[in-house]
Amino acid sequence: MKSSAFRRTTTTTVLAAGLTAALALTGCAKTEDDAAGDPSSAAGGDTGQIVATPAPGGGESCTVEQFGGTRTDLATATVGFSQSEKEANPFRIAETASIRAEAEKRGVKLLTANAQTQFSKQISDVQDLIAKGADLLVIAPLNSDGWGPVLRAAAARKIPIVTVDRKINATPCKDYVSFIGSDFVEQGRRAADRMIEATGGRGEVAILLGAAGNNVTTERTKGFKDRIEAEAPGLRVVFEQTGEFAREKGQQVTEQLIQSNPDITGIYAENDEMGLGAVNALKGAGKKPGDVKIVTVDGTRNAVRGIVDGWISGVIESNPRFGPLAFATLDAFTKGEKVAQDIVIQDSAYTEENAKSGLGKAY
Repeated sequence: MKSSAFRRTTTTTVLAAGLTAALALTGCAKTEDDAAGDPSSAAGGDTGQIVATPAPGGGESCTVEQFGGTRTDLATATVGFSQSEKEANPFRIAETASIRAEAEKRGVKLLTANAQTQFSKQISDVQDLIAKGADLLVIAPLNSDGWGPVLRAAAARKIPIVTVDRKINATPCKDYVSFIGSDFVEQGRRAADRMIEATGGRGEVAILLGAAGNNVTTERTKGFKDRIEAEAPGLRVVFEQTGEFAREKGQQVTEQLIQSNPDITGIYAENDEMGLGAVNALKGAGKKPGDVKIVTVDGTRNAVRGIVDGWISGVIESNPRFGPLAFATLDAFTKGEKVAQDIVIQDSAYTEENAKSGLGKAY
């Protein structure tokens, strides 16, 4: 029987009135250049982000008056988008494609920059976007800390900031307007539920941690470990090491893991790329599909195919298509409407039952 905790959809409520409708932009592009040239390549199917239905008056909100800015027309504004990581990760490819496509759809001037997984570059990138005349900013932060120089520069010009996917450690509706992303603790819990089911709740589990210094890694780890401790005392976490959200690093760490613990029962990879690296390591060690249970987070096409092929036991989705929701939030905010300080989206999941049919939805 499937775990009811695993099946349930996140119900966190966060979006203020005016932004409660489901917003969709879909699909996947091959590279950032492809995405720029063909935004429509990011479309198709039931893949858009959906905001959890908010309770009346639920969550803290922000208005342009509270923020200290002035009302503007998004259609005439310049939006700057700062991407954090190299466009080798399908999540980042889809994220950038979504932002570009929505800007084109709305006819909004968009300036972009990619930090290439270098935090110092991301800080200088955003400062450069401000210098080039960005009126509004959408930032996919690499790290949660260290944003002081950017926040000061933006505050001096009253530039609203929306962060996507990861939070920055700052004060909402003062330093930035809203965060849009998943409930990462809940993602960890749901990954634990799937691991418990796949392993029967017994054995030894390793965690391939995401990159240090951001809330995603911290919260996905907390959700997973807390759930395992509470629901499966026979399942022990015996190994934790960062794979830096990268496939190559995930493979290297798993190769070390297999040498030190050849009988490992399961691997929880905090993103798909590390999970796919773990699959490569297991294949190299002569393991067969299903010998080690792997659960990942993201929802990339290769990971979902890994379920179909028997190498991966489950994938918790983390939807990267932020374009429509980010621009809708900025549009409402600049018109003077209330927007939520924390906008949490619903995420689905892939299992043996729906992986094959869900390949078209994966990115």
